[in-house]
Amino acid sequence: MFTGIVEELGEVLAIDALPGEAARLRVRGPRVTADIRHGDSIAVNGVCVTVVEHATGEFSVDLMKETLDRSSLRDLRGGARVNLERAVTPASRLGGHLVQGHVDGVGEIRSRNPAEHWDVVEIAAPASLLRYVVEKGSICVDGVSLTVTEVSPSSFTVSLIPTTMELTTLGFRRPGDVVNLEVDVLAKYVERLLADRETR
Repeated sequence: MFTGIVEELGEVLAIDALPGEAARLRVRGPRVTADIRHGDSIAVNGVCVTVVEHATGEFSVDLMKETLDRSSLRDLRGGARVNLERAVTPASRLGGHLVQGHVDGVGEIRSRNPAEHWDVVEIAAPASLLRYVVEKGSICVDGVSLTVTEVSPSSFTVSLIPTTMELTTLGFRRPGDVVNLEVDVLAKYVERLLADRETR
């Protein structure tokens, strides 16, 4: 479980193909590796992955086909910057919202409009995900917990404050870029419970 509050901008060192449509991703992240152990969970651009190897200041994870199919991690190359967050502990502050690191799909940045104190970013998303997105609700974009400011039939908008732009990859994302999306899991549970109730 994560909070969507990015701890560090990491750097992709390598991504190598593995047999069976999988890949091994190696990332530099001195802060998140300070207390890392084999088997720990780390969110990379919002995707929960498991540490399989680690050395001073870096770690490696294996990406299975499901992860590559559903997320933008498949497009990473050496030198790319990525958002990193360690899993929460019982003593952690919940500064964002409850994030599982189970990416639901990807969206595409449609527009970016700078204002005096923030940037307004519109993200196109499939209808299958937009059904769970509500104005003033939470959404996780590339591992960053954000508040939805507006929803349309084909997209939603968020506002990025200077701190978010400085400390995460969203600071340099541009129209046409693909981002990972995780909707609020509570919305999915409510839908499932209501559907089960209607079938009784």
